[in-house]
Amino acid sequence: MDKVAILRNELDFINDGLLREFVEYCVDEAPDYFFTMPASTTGKFHPAYTLGEGGLIKHTKAAVKIAHDLLNLEQNKHLNADQIITALILHDSIKKGNNGSNYTVTEHPLYAADFIGRKIDEFEVEYEVDCEELEDLRLEVAHIQRLIKSHMGQWNSDYRLAKEILPKPVEEDEKFVHTCDYLASRKYLTCEVE
Repeated sequence: MDKVAILRNELDFINDGLLREFVEYCVDEAPDYFFTMPASTTGKFHPAYTLGEGGLIKHTKAAVKIAHDLLNLEQNKHLNADQIITALILHDSIKKGNNGSNYTVTEHPLYAADFIGRKIDEFEVEYEVDCEELEDLRLEVAHIQRLIKSHMGQWNSDYRLAKEILPKPVEEDEKFVHTCDYLASRKYLTCEVE
């Protein structure tokens, strides 16, 4: 499976060449289930077109498409589009956790943020990125991790433990990412994705 090719349209929205290379690396390293599983493992929380085989990728593509369109509005030009698009491409990449649960794990945003944090170290070695560029990339990744961690918005609690385990979005860009993900999960919205 050519994972990068599956998300080529979305990856091409990232303007920064080094960041795009890093995201391609992360996409290629993401678990295979990210490309095959439905967006909702219970079938309760996403539109019908995202519930079958490959539904999570369709959901991801829809969230990115929504973000891309909204980022082109004059009112959103001040937001960092590359960070937002990257966060949405990778936000559900570890949705079943690191142990391959049969269901979505509540703390999947933390796993996805940790995943890209680990991948930057590997990327540095494999791609021999110069120190100054790497420092800039690490700063970008820290912002992207923040966006990923808070993408669940108000659904930030573990119902079994009855406590909050995820941060809620506070900053404008965090709220923007959450809103795009939320809209892509609405059962009444269908998005044509390639």
